[in-house]
Amino acid sequence: MLIGLAGPFADPVGAPMKLAAELAVEEINAQGGVGGHPIQLIERNDFANADSAVFVATDLYNAGVAAVVGHLFSGQTLAAAPVYNGGESPVVAISPASSSPDVSGVGDYTFRLCPSDLAHGAALARWIRNRLGLERGVVLYLNDDYGRGVRQTFVTEFTRLRGELLAVDPYLGDTPDVALYLDRLAKSGRAQFIVVAGNRGEAEEILRQARSRKVTVPILGADGLEGIEEAGALAEGVYISQAYLPSIDRPANHRFVEAYHRKYPAAGAPNQPAAATYDAIYLLRDVIARAGTGRQAIREAVAAVGTTAPAFEGVTGRVVFDSLGDVPASEVHIGVVHGGAIRLAEGG
Repeated sequence: MLIGLAGPFADPVGAPMKLAAELAVEEINAQGGVGGHPIQLIERNDFANADSAVFVATDLYNAGVAAVVGHLFSGQTLAAAPVYNGGESPVVAISPASSSPDVSGVGDYTFRLCPSDLAHGAALARWIRNRLGLERGVVLYLNDDYGRGVRQTFVTEFTRLRGELLAVDPYLGDTPDVALYLDRLAKSGRAQFIVVAGNRGEAEEILRQARSRKVTVPILGADGLEGIEEAGALAEGVYISQAYLPSIDRPANHRFVEAYHRKYPAAGAPNQPAAATYDAIYLLRDVIARAGTGRQAIREAVAAVGTTAPAFEGVTGRVVFDSLGDVPASEVHIGVVHGGAIRLAEGG
């Protein structure tokens, strides 16, 4: 039985996805596979490139895979979706981490195992108001679809919670110059926090500029900041919203993390793409055991998870698909960087 795996395997965010898929397949095959048949992974690297994603999707489609786990990033998932959803025999593709709102409903055969970006902004707003008890702050956002999406939902929820935003300012580029914004913030002294709605590299630059101005208010960001703990002391105390953290206290997660460390002792902790990929392989095992290997039957069985069929209980939590292939009940956790690692924040 063939299952495709598509992602950027040389990327530091994508490499754990490949490791987790191979771990899941090894475990399942050691237990007898699916109905006595072993799973065989067909792995294809899309190099985090949209054109490569289309090529990979076409290759997997024609290879006769029963389903695909991938792609990792939203841009590649959106580029490949017409391939998986087209032709005479569409094939299910389950993305572990494509969080763009545009993925919702992109095709009947496209599913994902992560919250939308829109969930992260709201989660950060609730954390700041309800857990940190802060009332006033600023938002610096990358002026692209991702940054604007996080900004929009954060602003909406924070305002609903009667918080005050002193400024909401855009930036561009990998090394943004936000000196004017930070000088204004430092001069007023009123802001109690900064939300960075962008990516890790930009956040590190903003942190450097903030620390050079003795700005020490809490800095928070969404899942685009994944990996920022590797910046060491610069990132100490930064809060990050995450769909998954290896420290989550859940029996299935404990088993997964222990197995991952045993098999890959030098790989570091598994990330969200790894955990969700592991779940996707096991979910497909269960679905195929019930429905067989026909592509349409697999699609109907995946779509039924959590409604007319039981929910899937996995490493990342309870999986229930809605009509758009989303998992709207997925949790968003708040982590904090401490000692070079991201730990689940108290109450997060």
